[in-house]
Amino acid sequence: MDLESVFLNGTVGAGKTTTGEALHWLLADDGISNAVIDLDELRRSWPAPATDRFNHELELRNLQAVAGNYRDVGVRRFIVAGVIEQPSEVDRYRAALGGGKLTVIRLDASIEAIHERLRNRHEPNSHELTWHLDRSVELDEILSETRLETHVVATGPRTPQQVAEAVRALIGW
Repeated sequence: MDLESVFLNGTVGAGKTTTGEALHWLLADDGISNAVIDLDELRRSWPAPATDRFNHELELRNLQAVAGNYRDVGVRRFIVAGVIEQPSEVDRYRAALGGGKLTVIRLDASIEAIHERLRNRHEPNSHELTWHLDRSVELDEILSETRLETHVVATGPRTPQQVAEAVRALIGW
């Protein structure tokens, strides 16, 4: 089987990680081998280089290593939760995963819904909450302008399971 990957793209709080987990279990329940990779975890180190605010280069290096390990044990479907801001980066992620087909799906929710999720996730009046609220608006604008996705899936009032089912239908897994 050829390598296939789906990249769940979206602003902070859009539901990328939660949808990735739900899609992972949908596939696993049907006996379909897959691996879910949360890019936040692959770049989490401090401090980030001054020239690489989000540890993007480290993220790609780690993705290449992790995906290679998964491929070595037979995984041919990857579910990646993260952020791609520029169209030129899509090919870099495809290469880091080992090639094959890469479908980018932007998960979309209203800023109000995202802010509610973020307020439930972070301590009130914390620096972390403020940063995420600000970043969500910035990133939503960037992703809306670049339109690098193959599909957009509205998360809205849907459950993670429903969003994962919609993603699965779009990618044909």
